[in-house]
Amino acid sequence: MTDHRAALNDLRALLGDAHVLTGEATARFAKDWTGKWRADPLAVARPASTDQVSQTVRIAARHGLAVVPVGGNTGLVGGTANTGALMISLERMTAIRDLRPDAGVAVVEAGVVLSDIHDAADAHDLIFPLTFGARGSARVGGFLSTNAGGSNVVRYGSTRGLVLGLEVVLADGRVLDLMSELRKDNSGLDLRDLFIGAEGVLGIITGAVLRLLPKPRHHATALAAVRDLPSALTLLRRLQAASDGAVEAFEYMPRSYMTALATHRPDLRQPFAIQDHAVMIDMGGLSRPLGDVMEEVLAEAVETGEVLDAMITQNEAQRRHIWDMREVAAEITFTRLPIVDNDVALPLDGVADFIERMHAGLARIDPQADDLIVAHLGDGNVHLTVYPTRDDAAHLDAIREMIEGVVVDLGGSISAEHGIGLSKLATMTRRKDPVALDVMRAIKAALDPDNRMNPGKVMPDP
Repeated sequence: MTDHRAALNDLRALLGDAHVLTGEATARFAKDWTGKWRADPLAVARPASTDQVSQTVRIAARHGLAVVPVGGNTGLVGGTANTGALMISLERMTAIRDLRPDAGVAVVEAGVVLSDIHDAADAHDLIFPLTFGARGSARVGGFLSTNAGGSNVVRYGSTRGLVLGLEVVLADGRVLDLMSELRKDNSGLDLRDLFIGAEGVLGIITGAVLRLLPKPRHHATALAAVRDLPSALTLLRRLQAASDGAVEAFEYMPRSYMTALATHRPDLRQPFAIQDHAVMIDMGGLSRPLGDVMEEVLAEAVETGEVLDAMITQNEAQRRHIWDMREVAAEITFTRLPIVDNDVALPLDGVADFIERMHAGLARIDPQADDLIVAHLGDGNVHLTVYPTRDDAAHLDAIREMIEGVVVDLGGSISAEHGIGLSKLATMTRRKDPVALDVMRAIKAALDPDNRMNPGKVMPDP
């Protein structure tokens, strides 16, 4: 067995004994949020600055250690799983270095928790619009490394569109300073976007310049039961037209999800009887109330039979209640095992076809399997969880392969916002364009020739 005492001694000399965790002290990093993916690291280093991250990576390189960055560890695809690697936690790097309301920017370190950015922006009547259920624990480096989407993509876009600049420590310890605050910069290749969504395989994000936007003064929120998915999309189009594009979230919660919600979270009482198809709608306006717009559009849809029932919230407590119904999805998903967890993106008008074809394929492979669906319908992102009747690798992979086949046939993507990690490596081999994989591997080899940065993730071996 390799003697790593010299590496640990160098790390302790740099960071102090309290910030080089080994043995039982690493237990809280030993599994991700799902509990499925495990980590057994050599140590967890906790640097407090970009310079310390740089020196930590240099020590790892000198001693031939693999490096796995970790943020809030809220991922779902095994992005931090490892055996014997040096995990680098950014949890001590929690400074909001600067927030300038007039420029609409926040300069943050990679360990800042998403909800803390929300609070800091709110104090200036601004928003950082990225939001999802793990906002109280997810950290900047993590949600940038997976290009997180969340519920507000329909209006504000995913993470990549909300980032102006980055600071990244490369595999050799050099610091790449891309901390631009410019809205336009056409000076060569866009290196910033290369690291967003890269899951730490190219370098460690240590800082970012984030875009802040005006805080909506008015919200209108509703839960509506719709006749079917085409009716839901028609409703979305009408709401967008009537509100000048003010729809921020349009979330699909069908019977399977609402039934599971009633079972596992009866405290989140549902405003009407469970229907086959329900959508949560949230609209935000700067200059005018939107409640009348929402009420008018929903009333017309009730008359045509496209909406079967609806409840428009009347206060912030009701609005928060409806949001909570949607945001506990991850909590509900992992109440059963085994699972085949899927995070796919489809053309908006392909979601219904995907669900129908997926159910037909599942009936052939595992007729007694259950499934649970919840979706960011406004951007075509479907979170599908299958609960198979037996837990063997070949059976689980057969289900995954069937699902990915339907997705690709419909022009979709096998990953919308959760990333690849370990869980989708076989899918990448089967479904990703071989030329694209070759280009990815070439970039990886150029930036990390020794394959030490989060090795084994994202890109399958050739």
